[in-house]
Amino acid sequence: MDSVALIVIDMQEAFLKAMPGRERLVRRCRFALGAAGLLGMRAAFTAQLPEKLGPVLPALTEAAGAGAPVFAKTAFSALDAPGLRDWLAEESIDHLVLAGLETSICVCQTALAATDSDFAVTVLTDCVGGRRAEDGRAVLSHLAAAACHPLPSETVFYSILGGADHPAFREFTQLVKIHADPHE
Repeated sequence: MDSVALIVIDMQEAFLKAMPGRERLVRRCRFALGAAGLLGMRAAFTAQLPEKLGPVLPALTEAAGAGAPVFAKTAFSALDAPGLRDWLAEESIDHLVLAGLETSICVCQTALAATDSDFAVTVLTDCVGGRRAEDGRAVLSHLAAAACHPLPSETVFYSILGGADHPAFREFTQLVKIHADPHE
């Protein structure tokens, strides 16, 4: 996990209030942040114009724990947030795991910019969202064709665990239960 980072994009109240399935998206992002922390994956956030649109949702920054940086941005690609590329270089990150908003705008532009900059990219399909689901589906297909890996978060984190003999397996399965959708 030394070279992998979870980047949570623009999970701010101003955007979330317009999102269908907001509660599920927040719950899945909290799960991803908890799993990342458990497995030693660093996390960072971006916030679009936070001075006007507000901070990243506190429930998410708290889930990441102390030390997860927040990078303010005006561009749609998170990689254009001042300081983010420097942080990625300092941390020797070469694989980005993406979550956040909106799939068809900031997540898409971040993923494409990252692949153009030779990062491996995984998009957590259950941890991204947007106002129109059909746009998100089209974008995830496009990103798959562009060498990104759109996958559900449990698929990604169970793959990292590798098996039930992993020392974090029990704690991870508790995270899965805590953050499960009560309607599934």
